[in-house]
Amino acid sequence: MAKVLLAGESWVSAVIDHKGYDAFAHTQVHIGCAALLKALAAEGHEVTHLRSHDVAEFFPLTLEELDAYDVVLLSDVGANTLLLPPVVFEEGRRAPNRLKLLREWVNRGGGLMMAGGYLSFQGFEAKANYFDTPIEEILPVTLLPYDDRVEAPEGAEGAVTDVEHPVTAGLDREWPAILGYQKLAARDDATVLAEVEGRPLLVVREVGKGRTLAYASDISPHWAPQEFMDWAGYGKLFGQAVEWLAG
Repeated sequence: MAKVLLAGESWVSAVIDHKGYDAFAHTQVHIGCAALLKALAAEGHEVTHLRSHDVAEFFPLTLEELDAYDVVLLSDVGANTLLLPPVVFEEGRRAPNRLKLLREWVNRGGGLMMAGGYLSFQGFEAKANYFDTPIEEILPVTLLPYDDRVEAPEGAEGAVTDVEHPVTAGLDREWPAILGYQKLAARDDATVLAEVEGRPLLVVREVGKGRTLAYASDISPHWAPQEFMDWAGYGKLFGQAVEWLAG
């Protein structure tokens, strides 16, 4: 069993309904990782989910706090959220740089995964903004400095390129279609485990005493359609990814 900190994969929507002369405002919290949380639990892993709006304040600020986990999974949460805790943004006081902290933690033996999405890698309109950061340094991929999305509404099938690796062992060679992904380039010292449309989809790397993994698509809609999440390999894929990252 691995202890996992999943940061991100939630959002808050504010909606105004107009009905004739009257308008009604309401808000809702959306949890995008419900299927993943259930799948990882079924694989025997213990996951703490830190919702996106809580990351800035409550994500670990010390190596000791990070050491409570074997794996950190960043999904759909931009660099600004990690870099700007309230003590910095609201009070103008100094605080540890969490991107540098994660780099050090991985080099000391931690496992880091980034999953794709509008606020992952470089992201929608480059707002995730992990390009040229300490996180990019340790990822198994290099990033584009601009919007890196590929929308594939017609569907794009992933395919395993390394059937022997512990992350992909026992999985189908052909995966259910996804509806989008990020354009990434694998590093020379990384291993590509799966591709989509000739581009890296799943890539791993050993960094110092630790390990990193990049999954170029989302773990939830809209890039991960229901068919992908219902696939028998969904839980196995991410369960084995966590197990490998934990060492």
